[in-house]
Amino acid sequence: MLFKPELAEKAKAAGEGASRLASGARRRTVSIGVVLLIAAGLAYLMWPAAAPQRGGFGGRTGEMAVPVLAATPRIADVPVYLDGVGVARALNSVTVRAQVDGKLIAIHFKEGQDVVRGDLLAEIDPTLYKAQLDQATAKKAQDAAQLANARIDLARYQKLATANAGSKQQADTQAAQVAQFEALVQADQAAIDNAQALLGYTRITAPIAGRVGLRLVDPGNLIRASDLNGLVVITQIKPIAVQFSLPQQQLVRVNAAAAKGTLPVDVLAADGRSAIETGSLQSIDNQIDQTTGTVKLKAELPNANLQLWPGQFVNVRLRIETLERAMVIPTAAVQRGPAGTFAFVIGEGDVVTARPVTVTQQNDTEAVIASGLKGDERVVTTGFANLADGSKVTVSAATELPSPDLAPKARPGQGQGPGGGRGQRR
Repeated sequence: MLFKPELAEKAKAAGEGASRLASGARRRTVSIGVVLLIAAGLAYLMWPAAAPQRGGFGGRTGEMAVPVLAATPRIADVPVYLDGVGVARALNSVTVRAQVDGKLIAIHFKEGQDVVRGDLLAEIDPTLYKAQLDQATAKKAQDAAQLANARIDLARYQKLATANAGSKQQADTQAAQVAQFEALVQADQAAIDNAQALLGYTRITAPIAGRVGLRLVDPGNLIRASDLNGLVVITQIKPIAVQFSLPQQQLVRVNAAAAKGTLPVDVLAADGRSAIETGSLQSIDNQIDQTTGTVKLKAELPNANLQLWPGQFVNVRLRIETLERAMVIPTAAVQRGPAGTFAFVIGEGDVVTARPVTVTQQNDTEAVIASGLKGDERVVTTGFANLADGSKVTVSAATELPSPDLAPKARPGQGQGPGGGRGQRR
């Protein structure tokens, strides 16, 4: 059989046409698949908005009910606090120094020991000062003997002068000599008192009650009254003082509150909430620190359990007033938007409404509401991620109890308000 070129070309052309048809079919299949996937994705995204309303959906068409926690406002007397940072300081601090020179022969205290006023702390060698006292005593005895003899002579001369048997001038001279000896005896007594005082200074006693620090001089050393370091430092830490600062803008409020009575001061624990010691405000500084714009205040605290130590940095809370019968809600219920503060109030059918509220003050846990809420209304405290005005909610029963003087009787499944309370801070 002979090969014909015409037949080969026709067969080749037919093969190329079939290949083009198959390639076009594949492209159409891929395109259709992509379109179907896009359409399915759009349908999935648009389905919640187009889904019909039925049981379990919220007030807005197609929105499911949002699970939340709720609370009911409560009435409470809320203390108003001002917070500051301060330093604990010894109520009194004394550096015990020697008042005479001499060798330190004995120490009668242990480092860190509590002492009372008058306790013996140390002794200086008293030999020299005892000798000075003995010398002054002897000098007084000598002058006293001369004074006694001079008084006897004076009585004799005066008797002779009266009987005209002696010179009146001699009697007057003897009277002057008696006065001179009397002055010497008085000077001797002053020298004795001085020597006794110096001898007493060889026994160093505690000038105040407090706790002694570390010993600054060891026995055997020569100490002088001019030494600056001293022997030991005594600090009074029961009670103790705390010095803290507040912004100058609060000075008017503090002065007004202090004029009404003593203001309580709390020193807070590390958690910033519980008080480890409570005392009272003692004084307000007479000027404002221009570099920081703050005013210094000083409080006194019992420190019976030694929770505070001189030099310790502390957080201080000063109570300046108490808001009586204030409406309180959890701070988590207060939201902020472009128009200000608001809260989601749960109404009929468990549908929430975003209602503006006026917050007087708040802290980390509670907020005082001046207006915008009623005592029997519930506010949302948790679950804001999918919440909007008009949403329907389901309230979990695991909420806090309401205040008994404000909260209504709880319904099944209804959230209840918080109990208890702490002071608020502005």
